[in-house]
Amino acid sequence: MLFSFGRDCYAVGRCSYLDKLQNMSIRGLKKKQPKTFKVKVVTMDAEMEFSCEMKWKGKDLFDLVCRALGLRETWFFGLQYTIKGMCTWLKMDKKVLDQEIPKEDPISFRFLAKFYPEKVEEELLQEITQHLFFLQVKKQILDEEIYCSPEATVLLASYAVQAKYGDYDPNFHEPGFLANDELLPKRVLRQYQLTAEMWEEKITAWYAEHRGIARDEAEMNYLKIAQDLEMYGVNYFPIAQSKNHTDLLLGVDAKGIHIYSINNRFSPNKSFEWSAIRNISYSEKELTIKPLDKKAEVFKFFSSQLKVNKLILQLCIGNHDLFMRRRKVDSIEIQQMKAQAREEKARKKMENQRLAREKQLREEAERAKEELERRLFQLEDEARQANEALLRSQEAAELLAEKAQIAEEEAKLLAQSAAEAEQERQRLEITALKTKEEKRLMEQKMREAELIAVKLVKESDRRAKEAEHLKQDLHEAREAERKAKQKLLDVTRLNYPHVARYPHHLPADTRDVNFDKGSVKLDLKDIDLKRLSFEIERERLDYLDKSKRFEDRLKELKSEIHALKLEEKQTGLYSHWNEVLGSLDRSLGHVPSWMKTFEAVDSLDINFQRPFPAYPLNTTSSWPCTNKNQYMEPVGKSPFQTDTLVASNVGTGTRKQIVKVQQHDSDVIYI
Repeated sequence: MLFSFGRDCYAVGRCSYLDKLQNMSIRGLKKKQPKTFKVKVVTMDAEMEFSCEMKWKGKDLFDLVCRALGLRETWFFGLQYTIKGMCTWLKMDKKVLDQEIPKEDPISFRFLAKFYPEKVEEELLQEITQHLFFLQVKKQILDEEIYCSPEATVLLASYAVQAKYGDYDPNFHEPGFLANDELLPKRVLRQYQLTAEMWEEKITAWYAEHRGIARDEAEMNYLKIAQDLEMYGVNYFPIAQSKNHTDLLLGVDAKGIHIYSINNRFSPNKSFEWSAIRNISYSEKELTIKPLDKKAEVFKFFSSQLKVNKLILQLCIGNHDLFMRRRKVDSIEIQQMKAQAREEKARKKMENQRLAREKQLREEAERAKEELERRLFQLEDEARQANEALLRSQEAAELLAEKAQIAEEEAKLLAQSAAEAEQERQRLEITALKTKEEKRLMEQKMREAELIAVKLVKESDRRAKEAEHLKQDLHEAREAERKAKQKLLDVTRLNYPHVARYPHHLPADTRDVNFDKGSVKLDLKDIDLKRLSFEIERERLDYLDKSKRFEDRLKELKSEIHALKLEEKQTGLYSHWNEVLGSLDRSLGHVPSWMKTFEAVDSLDINFQRPFPAYPLNTTSSWPCTNKNQYMEPVGKSPFQTDTLVASNVGTGTRKQIVKVQQHDSDVIYI
């Protein structure tokens, strides 16, 4: 219990001591902390801010930026700023705040390449140095500070795309993936009337050929092409050979000093290599270049400002120092850097080769995988098709079994139908035989009917002639009877006056007596009259008998024809019976008018009614008398007028046509 209390007291005392010590150190730091100012440094791909001490020189700030970037090849770069419209480099040996810099917070500087190498592949050792040079030269080409032909710009753009996107993959790099990238100068875009898609197609064609090139290698290829351009690494300044004229350009680069005309920056009019220059000096606006050869002419020119001369001299000193360093033995630091660069390049090369092999193996594995997947998909597809074919074959087998069963049933039905058809054929053959026999019988009956009709026509003609003779005989007999009766009445009135008033009181034996008195001769010819009446009655009975037989025969023919018509409608021979009926009608057409009869509806309805009227014979007149109440006598015609027709409609449901045929008073036929 006492131990823990002591431990707590020790901990409390220790904490208070540490707090006092920390407060003292903070107060000491506050007293010793120098004043600073803020600086913003912009590189080609980043922005950085630093806090600089007030006493720092330009070299202190520059070393801080290089350490932040990891840059060891510091002699190519500098810090640039713009003052009064002119670009100036920060001096390394003077304080930052003592130089003529913009009064900004933070103060802005641009970290750029101030001097350019003669051969980029040999002098640029670090990858960061190479990358910064690549970005700066690319910007100068796009801003048209370095002229480049359109063909070279497309090739350079393809290397820039390779450095940014890596190897070309048509599945990933679809059309339009370069739409947001600035790859060509505006001058080239204006010079050729091509769409963005066309330029992208041209760049992509070159880009696809750079497959397998790493980023640093693509950037180095870009710089190797760019270093051969005429305006690469040249800083231009306007100068004049007299104070009042500005008609020349002075160019300073890694190889020397060049004099250009104002309109031509490609081909210099005069050049001074660094190895041929002995001294460069300036006095106010005048700048003097003394060649190494003392006999050579000294070149003097004038600039617009003193600051321009100072800047020209500064660039000339820097480029001349680098020129002389390249031609001297490398220092130990440079040798170490080159060794490290070679090792790094060898390591990267081996790494790239390893990566290339791995990439190749991976691509081969992916292709093998794709092939296996394709094969698996193909096998699955084949298995699916086989299963579908099996299912279809099973369904087809089931359908074939069903069809076989159906075909078997249909075969049975067809066999049964064939048997029925055979039976029907036999029945039709029998029916055809019967039909032929019936046709033959019908033709025979038709011929018999025609013969009967012909006989009836002949009989009718004969009877007509006999009737004509009988009419004449009857007319003569009646005339003689009338004359005899008249004579008898005359004699009776003379001899028996009371008998003339009452003839029925005359004795029977006296009624038939011939009176010869008064030279009157009465010959009644009783025997001839009776004989004539008996013959007429016998002929009438014979005619009635024949008419009855003919009517029965016609009824039989009608029923047979009706039955045959029904059969022929089923067997397709209806037209034949129409011909038979037509021929029968034509045969009946020769029958006299008082024997013709037809029914105008569906069937032939012949009815001979009362061939002779059944009125009694009058022995006195030996001829039947006509009853006007019972029969219709033609109006306005004699009793012996022939071919008189009277028609009337009988009944309401069926329309019948009644025809009265009268040859004479004793021959009347109603139809």
